[in-house]
Amino acid sequence: MISNRRKLFLWTVRGGMWLATALTGALTLFIVGYVLIQGIPNITWELISTEPSYLTERIGILPDILNTVYMILATLLLVLPLGVGAAVYLTEYAKNKKVVAVIEYAAEALAGIPSIIYGLVGMLFFCEFFGLRKSLISGALTLVIMNLPTIMRNTQESLKTVPQSYREGAFGLGAGKWRVVRTVVLPGCLDGVITGCILSVGRILGESAALLFTAGVAHNLNGFFEALTAPGSTLTIALYFYAKEDGEFGVAFAIAAILMVLAFLINLSATAVTKYFQKKNAV
Repeated sequence: MISNRRKLFLWTVRGGMWLATALTGALTLFIVGYVLIQGIPNITWELISTEPSYLTERIGILPDILNTVYMILATLLLVLPLGVGAAVYLTEYAKNKKVVAVIEYAAEALAGIPSIIYGLVGMLFFCEFFGLRKSLISGALTLVIMNLPTIMRNTQESLKTVPQSYREGAFGLGAGKWRVVRTVVLPGCLDGVITGCILSVGRILGESAALLFTAGVAHNLNGFFEALTAPGSTLTIALYFYAKEDGEFGVAFAIAAILMVLAFLINLSATAVTKYFQKKNAV
């Protein structure tokens, strides 16, 4: 039989877990609810469909929305081939396991570095050394370095889940190494690649410290290729400046609500993609 002292201990531990869960849930709901309550009433069609005008004192975040989209597209176009290619090489081709272990350790270390350090390095390396100045392309290149470990490690883990018997069967049918990777291995780990991509989009969407050093704070409305070579602020940077510099807390909360909804949709997409591929693989 369980002693009274043991029962008291178990009830204390259980009560502590319930309390921690309740506090975490309450804090999360409070932050989400407060931001949405403060932000949604300030979201108007004029705010999200126009650019700011200092002559008429009009506030618009359309350039910031477009710059955010441009930043996501430019970063993904660069980081996906690099991350997936590096993961395929390290998992399928690399022979020296010690070198692979060192690279994996370095990638994990890079994933834990504060983003402001990436911003400092990006400013000195891309803006100054390469002469790209503060621009969206400088910010995108900095975010490529930040998100490369995420894409690479997610793809690696997905590649390792593909059964070795699939590879051996394809080799037995006379397929070459690249054909096996292209037709057997990569389709089998597509869920991990897509999940890593979606998680990277979430990190790009919420990044501000690194972009303050590299992308600039301009609110100009430009096309994709013109915007890449010019300074531009994303939604997170716009939120910072409207709240900190201009004191427009209504606009800041509106941007925060938009970012929160987008982050929720990104997480929902990642969950949906994972469940879809799990069902597909089960069949």
